[in-house]
Amino acid sequence: MHNILLSIGAKGVSIVSSLLLVSVTIDYVNPTRYGIWLTLSQIIGWIGFFDLGVGNGFRNRFAEAKANGNLRLARQYVSTAYFAITAMMVIVLAILLVCNHYIDWTIVLGVSNSYKEELGQVFNILSCFFCLNMIVNLFSTLLTADQKPGQSAVIYSAGQLASLGVILLLTHVTDGSLLNLALYFSGIPVIVTLVASAYAFLFTRYRVIRPRFSEVRVGLIKDILGLGLRFFLIYLCMIAIFQVMNIVISREIGAASVTEYNVAYRYFNVLYSVMLIIITPFWSAFTDAYTKRDFTWMRTMVKNLEKTWALSIAAGVVMLAVSPFAYRIWIGDSVSISLTLSAWLLVFVMTQALSNIYMYIINGIGFIRIQFVTYLLFALISWPAMTYSCRTFGVSGIVIVPTVTYLVQAVLSKIQVSKLLSNNAAGWWRK
Repeated sequence: MHNILLSIGAKGVSIVSSLLLVSVTIDYVNPTRYGIWLTLSQIIGWIGFFDLGVGNGFRNRFAEAKANGNLRLARQYVSTAYFAITAMMVIVLAILLVCNHYIDWTIVLGVSNSYKEELGQVFNILSCFFCLNMIVNLFSTLLTADQKPGQSAVIYSAGQLASLGVILLLTHVTDGSLLNLALYFSGIPVIVTLVASAYAFLFTRYRVIRPRFSEVRVGLIKDILGLGLRFFLIYLCMIAIFQVMNIVISREIGAASVTEYNVAYRYFNVLYSVMLIIITPFWSAFTDAYTKRDFTWMRTMVKNLEKTWALSIAAGVVMLAVSPFAYRIWIGDSVSISLTLSAWLLVFVMTQALSNIYMYIINGIGFIRIQFVTYLLFALISWPAMTYSCRTFGVSGIVIVPTVTYLVQAVLSKIQVSKLLSNNAAGWWRK
């Protein structure tokens, strides 16, 4: 309960900071440049999926070692995971910096050629800080695996607040600049997380498991990646479905529409973020409970999570009803958002929340083949399907494919969870 309350407080701060960052950043660089920033930073965000699943594999293996009382193995997993992710990110960063010399981002994003030089510089800055973030953020994964998501949320919120403060300062002392935005927006959270993890490993109870080169076990990399690679394949499919939406909008409608979509999404994402506060601790909690075969507790928690989701629907309807007034107070008249887009995004975040209830449970247990196959099938059709729906229905159409994807995942995952917690899953349901 303490962690949930801490998460609620920290996430509340983070949500408010995130909403304020949107309006402040739009004022700083204007809606079109903000749309370009969102699209490019999302592309860089794909780096997060190229850890080959080390983060999630480590999360489950560490939780299992803790559940079995094997502190030495848990310590070795920490050191090995840091070693593996650092080696991967050094390679990834080198590849990105080389590739950037040969990519014309104005063509990729469908924007004016006047942005060419600036976008290349922004890409380099974002690449460096995102790779660093992948390394330092492993500490947040460790906290979540240790069932301390509240502390992880506090670190994230501190980074958000620091970024907000600096961007506010920039609006008063500099002209709108994507370079400044990239440098401070992506760099400050990395520094905050680095300081927090260094302090924890030196001065708290986590010092007994702090990463040491002498504790690296190459053999454990295979153990982590054995599960992690399956998550990696899932995330590749998720890129094809969920992470190209800004690109499709930018190319088919324009960068300003990217801003329209993202403002509405961030508004309704407040509801999803609240649900995520509740859902997140259950990933590692179910790893622990399934290791101990505590099926009664797991079935009770699933029912409680489903009831919580049902209650959140009412909150979503209220948010939709007041959305025109909320947008006006939040961002003024700089961006116009239709009620149709708002309604579709409400449906999207609700199906996303329902699907993730079951998928977080399944991820914690580790039987994710059905999830992968479902994402793979939708990934194969996502780009042409979203392009068609965007051309046919405008910016609102971009939400249709991902919404259907989450809906299908929710149905299949519900069936799989029921079978697993009844201890009668067989075949693909147990893979």
